[in-house]
Amino acid sequence: MNPDNPPTLPHHELSTRGVGPWPGPWPEGDQWDQELLATGDSRNVADHFRYWTMEAIVAELDTKRHAFHVAIENWQHDLNIGSIVRTANAFLADTVHIVGRRRWNRRGAMVTDRYQHVMYHEDAEALAAWAREEGLPVIGIDNVDGSKPIETEKLEERCVFLFGQEGPGLTPEALAACDRVLEISQFGSTRSINASAAAAIVMHRWIVEHVFSSR
Repeated sequence: MNPDNPPTLPHHELSTRGVGPWPGPWPEGDQWDQELLATGDSRNVADHFRYWTMEAIVAELDTKRHAFHVAIENWQHDLNIGSIVRTANAFLADTVHIVGRRRWNRRGAMVTDRYQHVMYHEDAEALAAWAREEGLPVIGIDNVDGSKPIETEKLEERCVFLFGQEGPGLTPEALAACDRVLEISQFGSTRSINASAAAAIVMHRWIVEHVFSSR
């Protein structure tokens, strides 16, 4: 059985509602989860991955991950971190980097962290050292003095986007670790937008420039 060309799925309860037990003869192949075939698959996964084992899904994603990384400072147990991880999974980021505390609120991730590579760094300096070894520029996202609008700047294909906590934004240590800082243009009365919303905008901006522009 070719994992890139699975059998046609049954047409009941597709999308986020899940699917019931597999009707008829079971498909063959290592990617199929025997328990899910028997009992149904209620996970929030794309239809292409229905009934696959978690390991098989991660292995398939690893063959086509994008070249950007996402890093998040974690000093305040920010609820946005889980949402950012979920968005990183949706846009197929290479890796999510947690900077600071290892414990983070996973609720917003909706278990997508099981399919997304996550690394931990003690502080921004450690992240910057890792990025230098990998040849990746660190791009901070914050509306601070000297930042440039992301709408008019070209984004490197291989890079790390670094986000701060909701409210205070990037710490001085994080700003010092950045090769450059970009901001999202805003036009209303608020000084900043939600951290997870900002991350989604930035990741989509990368997708538009490096995925759709080549099609």
